[in-house]
Formats: sequence, C-alpha cells, structure tokens
Amino acid sequence: MSKLSLRALNRATLERQWLIERRTASALDAVEHLVGMQAQIPLSPYVGLWSRLEGFRPSELAGLLEDREAVRGSMMRATIHLMSSRDFLEIRPLVQPCMDREIYQNQSYGRKRLEGLDLPAVLTAGSALMAAGPATAVQLREHLGPLWPDREPPSLAHAVRCLLPTIQVPPRGVWGKGGNPAMSTAELWLGSPLNASPSLDQLVLRYLAAFGPASVADAQAWSGLTRLAEVFDRLDLRTYTDAESGRILYDLPTISLPDPDLPVPTRFLPEYDNLLLSHADRNRWIDDTQRSQLLVREVLTRGSVLVDGRVAAMWKLEKQGNKSAVLEVEPIDKLTARARSSVQAEGLRLIEFAASSAATVDVRIVG
Repeated sequence: MSKLSLRALNRATLERQWLIERRTASALDAVEHLVGMQAQIPLSPYVGLWSRLEGFRPSELAGLLEDREAVRGSMMRATIHLMSSRDFLEIRPLVQPCMDREIYQNQSYGRKRLEGLDLPAVLTAGSALMAAGPATAVQLREHLGPLWPDREPPSLAHAVRCLLPTIQVPPRGVWGKGGNPAMSTAELWLGSPLNASPSLDQLVLRYLAAFGPASVADAQAWSGLTRLAEVFDRLDLRTYTDAESGRILYDLPTISLPDPDLPVPTRFLPEYDNLLLSHADRNRWIDDTQRSQLLVREVLTRGSVLVDGRVAAMWKLEKQGNKSAVLEVEPIDKLTARARSSVQAEGLRLIEFAASSAATVDVRIVG
C-alpha cells in the first residue's frame, strides 16, 4: 500500500478542488463538482467560485439562485450550503440524520423542549404557512406559538427548519441584494419532491472525487454522518497509507495523483470554505494541533490565504461604498518576500472582483 506524505495529500486535494488551475467550467458545474459549498455567510460562495473558475462573474451565480437552478439550504453538518437544485433534492434525504441530531441534541431547542409534542402536526402547520409564501423565522414563531402555547416558539420554528427540507430563498444570497432569511421547502420552491431512493454510495464517491484521498473519519467529518465504514467497505476503492499518521486513506481507482512537488499558486478562500472543513485531520492544510485550535477557528471565520498550498494568512475586506476598498491580510507566520508579492498580486485581483466600483483600493499586509 503506497504511503502519501502531507505534501502529496495537499497537492492531490488542491487539484480536485480546482485551486491549482482555474477551470473554464460553469458555476453550476463547479458547485456540483464540489458537492455544494458552505454558505452560512451568504456571499462566501462567490469568492470561492472566483478562486476556482476562469472569468467567473457574480451575476452567473445570482442568476442560478433567482432562476431556482441552485438553492441555499441546510445540508451537510446541518449547516447552510449552496447546492444545485438537483443535488439538493438528491442529497438532502441522506443527511436527515444530521438534522435529527440538530433537533434532539441541541441545548437551546433540544429534546426536553419537544418531548410529548406532536411533531408531524407542527411540521404540517409550518408547511401550510410556507405554502402561502416564504416565511422568516420570526413569522414561523408567530404562527406556531399560539397553536402550541405551552411550548417555546423558537423550538417549534427550529424543528420546522431542520425536520423539513427548508431552503433560504432569494434575495438572500444574491450578490448586490440582501434581506432577512426567508424559508420555503424544496418541494414548494422547486416543484419537485426529494429523491425517494438516494444513493449513499454515490455520495461517498462524489466526496472522494472532490476531497480525496480521505479516510472514513474525513468523510464523516464532511457529511456529518456516522457509520460510513460499511459504505467504504463495499465500494471498489484504491487505498493508501497516510505517511505521518498511518491512517488508511481511500480514493477512486480512476484518479491519478499529481506530483507532490507541483507548484501551486496563492489562493484566497472565503469564510468557512469546505476545503478546510471537510477532513477530520486538517494537517494537509494547517498544523492541526491542540495549540492551534483557536487559530483554526479564527481562520475559518475570517477567510484564509493559501501560500504553497497551506494556510499562511487570514484576510478581510473593508469597503466604504464606492469610495474605497481595503483588503487586510494578517500572516500567521512571517511571509517571504516572494510570498508577500504573490499575496499582494492575488489580493488586488480579489479587490477587482469583489469591489470593482471602488475609487481607491489597497492591499495591506499586516506584520
């Protein structure tokens, strides 16, 4: 069984994440290849697609959302993801166990607050409200609270959000627009039911195509599902050994791995990019030791910069209308002169994409 170094894993996953060379694919193709994109920060996927696609424009993704070819809804790990509509209908039933845990183990809205409750009746009432038009969480609470006066309205609304295949409808998530999250169900919004017989095997294969080579634990960290070992066991997969940890890693037998010494460009990732969330062991991207746990969380919430394929800095963009845009980059460790130059150049391209109307722009590398 071949051994893979961290560098080999890094290059392999970067290549299938389309972060070594920008692709000429459509935004819809990219979203499907990536099996969705983390989207709890509504505009994050726009930066994620810009980093992966040649000539990507915000209007392309905005159009997909407005035309209902793509949606934002609760998916893997019970978090908001941008998905193609057909993938949402296919995959949402598979991740229902994540949504169930979110309900029954949540400290704020959990089991004790729902004990003895006629949940099917609550879901029917929530569906009826959304059938009249997309509803905000406040509207759900105001509608459900009087029907079950002995229960806490937030718990009722949370049950509807998680136990029904809810999506957040536009203008939420549309570039240049905004608004409070308003929910509908997949069937109401898309006019189609969820797939009645989805394939967990296919989901694992698609995960490996976008994030592999990976372990069973990695796939479980990405999906939020458990007991995936039996799925891996019945699939025809190639196996490797992680040279550092000794873990068994799995991959599709049809994919060849790139040269571990392949040069890779500097790339900016948005907040909560799935590249950094989708492995139980993040060492291929960042030193995932106990010492660095707070740093990892900060990287995820602020956006990250990959230099030579590893997280080297955090970034945030401050805009003042059309007057100015400042991209502030905070290195984790001291950058070499060559790395600073590449960060500066890619940062200017990011500002041109995200703040094209700004009169003045600047990339500030702090430290």
